[in-house]
Amino acid sequence: MGANFYKIFLKLMKVRYGKGLLLKGVPVIFNKKGAGMEFGENVVVKSSFLSNLVGLYQRTIIVTRTPEAYIKIGNNVGISGATIYARSRIEIGDNTCIGGNTKILDNDFHPLEVEARNADMKEKIGTNPVLIGKNCFIGCNVLILKGTELGDGCVVGAGAVVSGKFEAGSVIVGNPARVIRQKQAGQD
Repeated sequence: MGANFYKIFLKLMKVRYGKGLLLKGVPVIFNKKGAGMEFGENVVVKSSFLSNLVGLYQRTIIVTRTPEAYIKIGNNVGISGATIYARSRIEIGDNTCIGGNTKILDNDFHPLEVEARNADMKEKIGTNPVLIGKNCFIGCNVLILKGTELGDGCVVGAGAVVSGKFEAGSVIVGNPARVIRQKQAGQD
């Protein structure tokens, strides 16, 4: 499926996107009826094996799963073989790079209570928005969990499991993720 055909498919799903959307490979993008999804200008979505030599395990998957869900991806964002899966809200700021095989989830996927899980009670799935600031760099194989907030300019090291609120300029690593350095304004 060519990129132009795929962009027609996006319009049919009511996905809004700005100029310069570049799809390398064929991503899986699904916008639930009633949900909102928008891509800013000059967004690059890499989904083919050789589009990122870090070694992508999958195509990029971007999904709104409920009619209330909303995904907003800012201008000049790069995404490589990542999963962005919203039941509530996920926002990614301008100029942010999302490394290969990263998962960004604003929900638990399943209810945590046994009875609700066995009864497949979707309304019992825990959700909490994910907010990622501008100019962030997220390394490969990162897991960003529901309720996470990354301030502008955060750097997340490869393989981190991130949950919580992090100030602008934080350098975050590990499982569980922790701040190892705080960059000051104007510092490289």
